[in-house]
Amino acid sequence: MTTWSRDFEDISADMLAAVGGKAANLGELTRAGLPVPPGFCITTDAYKEVAALAGISSRFFGGSHDAAKARELILGTPIPSEISKAIVSAYENLGPDVPVAVRSSATAEDLPFASFAGQQDTYLNIVGADAVLDAVRRCWASLWTDRAYAYRATNEIDNRTVALAVVIQRMVQSEVAGVLFTANPVTGRRHEYVIDASPGLGEAVVSGAVNPDHFVVHDGEIVDRRLGDKRVVIRSLPGGGTEHIERESTTDACVTDAQVIALAELGERVEQHYGSPQDTEWAIDADGELWLTQSRPITTLYPLPVRTTSTADTRAYFSFTVAQGLYRPITPSGLAAFRLLASSVSKDILGLPVADPLAGPSGFVEIGMRGYIDATAAVRSEAGRFIMPKVLGVMEARSGKALRTLFDDPRFSLVPAPRRKVIGRVLRLALRLRVPYRVLQAIISPQLAHQFVERVGDEIRRRIALPSTAAPAERLDHVQEVLLRHVFPVVPRVLPSAAAGFLMLGLASKIVGRPGEVQAVLRGLPNNITTEMDLELWNLVTRIQQSDAAELFGTESAEELGKRYQTGTLPDIGLTEFLEIWGDRAVAEIDVGMPRWSDDPTHILGVLANYMRLDDPDAAPDAVFARGAAQAEAAIDRLVAEAPRRKRLLRFALGRARALAGIREMPKYFMVIALGSVRRHLKVIGAELAAAGRIAAPGDVFFLDFQQIRAALGGTALHDVVSRNRESYEQELRRRRIPRVMLSDGTDVESVSQAAATEDGSLPGTPASAGTVTGTARVVLDPVGARLEPGEILVAPSTDPGWTPLFLTAGGLVMEMGGANSHGAVVAREYGIPAVVGVADATHRITTGQTITVDGATGTVIPA
Repeated sequence: MTTWSRDFEDISADMLAAVGGKAANLGELTRAGLPVPPGFCITTDAYKEVAALAGISSRFFGGSHDAAKARELILGTPIPSEISKAIVSAYENLGPDVPVAVRSSATAEDLPFASFAGQQDTYLNIVGADAVLDAVRRCWASLWTDRAYAYRATNEIDNRTVALAVVIQRMVQSEVAGVLFTANPVTGRRHEYVIDASPGLGEAVVSGAVNPDHFVVHDGEIVDRRLGDKRVVIRSLPGGGTEHIERESTTDACVTDAQVIALAELGERVEQHYGSPQDTEWAIDADGELWLTQSRPITTLYPLPVRTTSTADTRAYFSFTVAQGLYRPITPSGLAAFRLLASSVSKDILGLPVADPLAGPSGFVEIGMRGYIDATAAVRSEAGRFIMPKVLGVMEARSGKALRTLFDDPRFSLVPAPRRKVIGRVLRLALRLRVPYRVLQAIISPQLAHQFVERVGDEIRRRIALPSTAAPAERLDHVQEVLLRHVFPVVPRVLPSAAAGFLMLGLASKIVGRPGEVQAVLRGLPNNITTEMDLELWNLVTRIQQSDAAELFGTESAEELGKRYQTGTLPDIGLTEFLEIWGDRAVAEIDVGMPRWSDDPTHILGVLANYMRLDDPDAAPDAVFARGAAQAEAAIDRLVAEAPRRKRLLRFALGRARALAGIREMPKYFMVIALGSVRRHLKVIGAELAAAGRIAAPGDVFFLDFQQIRAALGGTALHDVVSRNRESYEQELRRRRIPRVMLSDGTDVESVSQAAATEDGSLPGTPASAGTVTGTARVVLDPVGARLEPGEILVAPSTDPGWTPLFLTAGGLVMEMGGANSHGAVVAREYGIPAVVGVADATHRITTGQTITVDGATGTVIPA
């Protein structure tokens, strides 16, 4: 054999990595005794030689026009005789003029974040040496189809790094064929075999030309069966090629139950061989023999949790980072911080010691570089079933709904526990944390509550302080101490004061009898730290308009303004003073690995430039806020006047709700201040490690956990560790669907029962801020650099305080996550903009430029 053409049995391990998934794995499958049609592989060396002869160079890597030229050149370049002889010889060894399938296998296929399924071409029932050579050339050219080129661009794959192998297999003249997934690609459930089948060649199923029979097998049983009409059949033609045959629809299954179970068993063998879930193609010939024609990893599945006590004991996990509005992965340093915070909660709040705080408690689980909590015990207890949906209902309604679906699952049946014991434990915890006292104090005297909150803030600032002369090792010790001892305890100390406000709101709602109406009193809410920040941003606009910088903000980009600020050539607009107070805030600010505004104020400068375009005085944020406050006071007067009874109690409750609800933002704000301090210490450590050559750049420190940082301080170079961690992080950044609630078998709980839309086409969600607005949607996945035209409706996956500057010019808000009292909902009510939260897949089902109507009272979004 030459280096260009090898039988599957002869493909060596080093060659497998070069030719891509299909070619590599077929050889191994043959040796493993799996039913793979015989064939051979033309390696990537052959493609590279032909591409060089064709003159494909770096000038073909700039756009689709260049891709078309590359196809033309490859198709017009003769195959070198040595390569063509090797191909013909290997083909003839399969038999005289045997029909074959000619498949492309690019080196960029089957990556952890992209399968490239269908991006290159496959040719079926090719007969004769000349036809095989022509199909091989067309396979090579298909590396440069517009769809493959665009797919690589979307996944940021350098075209100069890709090559293409060609797999040639003896054609299976199938009576029935299709695809088999060894894990459910929709729900994520592992070891659930999903099969699509149709008469004829499998191309009908793969290409989507037919409505196939659909089967799902779990634990050896067919648990779902949906029969398609199978009106299109693709058959091989004598002498080569295929034909499409239209026929009458049929409701008869094209495979027997025994064949479905046999396919599932084959899928299990294939997955065991590879050690990961597989997307396979299969065929059954006229003799009833089952063949495996292709296998590739399923690249879209969300990772399984690492901490699983037993495969027999299904666990339920809830993502608290998604509930906090953080869809993106957490950096390794951010996850390290979360582990210590979780250890703090476990030991100091719940009274459960943690063996290794750096590893975190057993209930804290990292999945896909995101933070999850093992909620199994809560789902199996009466108290948990009562408390979790209630809390999540106002915080992250979709997660609460997903958890409720588990209550009827026999795997999560109730574990009996004495109700008195549970109640006693909760009361003891509340008393130890002085929750009743803080709630009562806030209701009696909001002023005392605010003074206490200020003292907590002063205390956390004192505890995070450290002399600037501290050595790197001292800084790391301090970081761990702060995270383990001082950060999370601010939550149970401050939150009861805010809870008192919402308790008063609930009391008022019961008196009024119309829950939705009392939400109006939360507009223009005082004592909200996020609102104060946003209004300070607006005050900067006034300074800009009166300074020499006004023209610059109307003509230069945010990046150009950022460079001016960093070089000191931007006129003074008060930004430095703003950042001294608010510089620890950021998008995804609960991750210490994310840059703060003080690190790079470009985003804020872009927001200010956008504010400059708001020319309606009545739409100015300070005017909107003042108007909202006046409307809230008027709503209190109206509700009290209309109340048939308990008027004085109602006015008292509404007043207290208004005075205390703004404290809701303070616990997170104090945590962000502490996390900002942690980040600054890590930056100093990173600079030290970079100077010592143990990492490449100071920012690499955020791609190490604390144990790795300590090892680097001890002298260990960690370039490879940083590179691996960064690669994993960047891969997870590409992931779009993140399970809010998932099971240890991979099931995305929400996907099992999720409704796409109501019958009238509207998208259901949770009411967040009353009012109705019709306008142009602007889908924003990342607020950094985003530009929102005044009056546009912001459609976002989630929001945190780093997003709220966009609210000031938004006409409405739609979010995929959140509940009635989540951050985005609270701020939307304060600004008086209609808002609906918890709208499943809103950023996919709504497009920028689309006209939509947001009804914040009913919780629906109606696309035009």
